[in-house]
Amino acid sequence: MKIWLDGGLRDIESARVSVFDHGLTVGDGIFETVKTVDGRPFALTRHLDRLTRSARGLGLPDPDHDEIRRACAAVLEANPLPLGRLRITYTGGHGPLGSDRGEHGPTLVVALGETARRPDSTAVITVPWTRNERGALAGLKTTSYAENVVALARAHQHGASEALFANTVGQLCEGTGSNVFVVLDGEIHTPPLASGCLAGITRALTVEWTGARESDLPLDVLERADEVFLTSSLRDVQAVHGVDDRELPGTAGPVTAKAMRIFDERSGADLDP
Repeated sequence: MKIWLDGGLRDIESARVSVFDHGLTVGDGIFETVKTVDGRPFALTRHLDRLTRSARGLGLPDPDHDEIRRACAAVLEANPLPLGRLRITYTGGHGPLGSDRGEHGPTLVVALGETARRPDSTAVITVPWTRNERGALAGLKTTSYAENVVALARAHQHGASEALFANTVGQLCEGTGSNVFVVLDGEIHTPPLASGCLAGITRALTVEWTGARESDLPLDVLERADEVFLTSSLRDVQAVHGVDDRELPGTAGPVTAKAMRIFDERSGADLDP
């Protein structure tokens, strides 16, 4: 297995990042997860644009898109996989043991892991912790993921694959690594970006392709929604058959099934929409 680290391919066994890298010491970094199909990345342009927005939000230098494209191509060629998780990580680089940044410049890592198609439906739970829609990191895809680790571990303890957060004013926000949609009276709704949720790539495409509405939604909408589904780069569109103790149909409802079909067709026809 080979990865890209700071300018070239490296064997995974010998690749090294400094123990003083700011991404390690203080979580000063950003990342993107890109689905790959038969060695080709999906929606890479949108992912790179979001990487740049996240970098600017943290005050990091703009990432070099041409270099990252070369890195992705090299890693994909070196590691042929039918379905993969391509991870682009970009950190503040070597720095002091504190919040101040060093002057060595950013670290770039591109790595690939094998994955499998997700199940058509899944269970989720809600958690008591909140997303801060007014925080400095709101809407940024950063490596500061510890609260997601904690929430996802709780989901797994309850037999679920995802945990859903409200924001500080009690509105439905997002999952640890997904966006959430609900169906009310046949209409698809999803929380707006102002809720503090991440501007998911799959979320944006689903809104564009299905006509879903961005709506402020109370967390308890999950108790009465006709259907619920998740979106993310590796889930695509995935139906939800259980929320906490509430059971929904074991198969995708009609609106979710249509959204799944539309996403499969549109994404299959254009790998860089």
